[in-house]
Amino acid sequence: MSRQALDIVIVGGGIAGCSAAIALTAIGHKVRILEKQAAWRFQSSGIFVYSNGLRSMQQLGVMEDMIAAGFAVPDGRNSYFDHHGAPITDSFYPSADDGKIPAILGIKRAEIHRVLAARMQRSGVQIDLDSSVAALEQNEEGVHLQLTDGRQLSCDLLIGADGVRSVTRALMGLDLAPRYTGFGVWRSVHQRPSELTVKIMMMGPAKRFGIMPISADRLYTFGTVAEPEGRFFDPADWPRLMQERFAEFSGPAAPFLQELDAEAEVLYTAVEEVVLPLPWHRGRVLLIGDAAHASTPFMGQGGAMAIQDAVILARALTCHSDLEGALKVFGEARFGPCQFVQDVSRAVGEAGASEDIANLASRNAELASTAQEKVDGFYTRLAALNDEAEAILSQ
Repeated sequence: MSRQALDIVIVGGGIAGCSAAIALTAIGHKVRILEKQAAWRFQSSGIFVYSNGLRSMQQLGVMEDMIAAGFAVPDGRNSYFDHHGAPITDSFYPSADDGKIPAILGIKRAEIHRVLAARMQRSGVQIDLDSSVAALEQNEEGVHLQLTDGRQLSCDLLIGADGVRSVTRALMGLDLAPRYTGFGVWRSVHQRPSELTVKIMMMGPAKRFGIMPISADRLYTFGTVAEPEGRFFDPADWPRLMQERFAEFSGPAAPFLQELDAEAEVLYTAVEEVVLPLPWHRGRVLLIGDAAHASTPFMGQGGAMAIQDAVILARALTCHSDLEGALKVFGEARFGPCQFVQDVSRAVGEAGASEDIANLASRNAELASTAQEKVDGFYTRLAALNDEAEAILSQ
């Protein structure tokens, strides 16, 4: 069932906001993005997208461009090592559509946004940079916005895609602060040796260090470790601190840790969660992406969940002519998969944080015997939840 075209404003020009703009313009809605940055500058580190996220990219019409800009691991291989570089086991992520959708893509975050921005430009999405919402009011006719620069806008639907510290969420009257998880993530970008073509995970004592190709000539590393809440690290110190945090890692990690100097591309972020119960909307204002369900990074699903939000929202607005009903169905369809990802990712992180030197041998033995089973179980369950979401959409 189709509905009349809506005037939609999206707050936030990250992965969730850009993906929603593409999906919603494709079904005939008029979309405008408000982005607080005066010039788009995106984190320079990498991200990996598994086959479920690539399927959503395919539905947006951007998968081929993403693959061209990134690096698809040929067989979906994830090679596990201990922190000294001794092999533990390999596991393989599932591809989709008989291999037409790769199992895993590594890509620089800035490249994701470049591809999405190009598609939005072709779709005629209006993008207002240096624009933030100061206040909002809504009634049965629409949403009325007061911007921080004094401008006023009105729309039929406002979408908050403005991340973990969503201003939209606060303006909706939702008093929900992000929860610090106790972890920090350190990332760096390096030249990729031609022989490094798989995802690598190194398992240290209560630490993880990963390596992932992101293009024909680049890779990124990512390390997770417990960090104190509220701690500020001067960006000038990030290379040295990352090197110190993972000094005990040798083997595949060693050459990249040795490269960390004052000129290195290093990024640190504290890991926070947003766990918002339904409904994710209030009237004509809706939250998507990290504003509604930010997750820890241990399952690598944050980007995929944001892109799938966009695809499912477009489906809900197409299938349900009543806006309230469409937004309600969207939340019900997305809550299960997002909660599942959050719960599994959190459990993986917490289990890792409890390790010590004494139990590493038993941990490695268990990993060798169960890694593939856990991968298969996770994606089988996620697929089942997505099937349940399809049934919800069609009600």
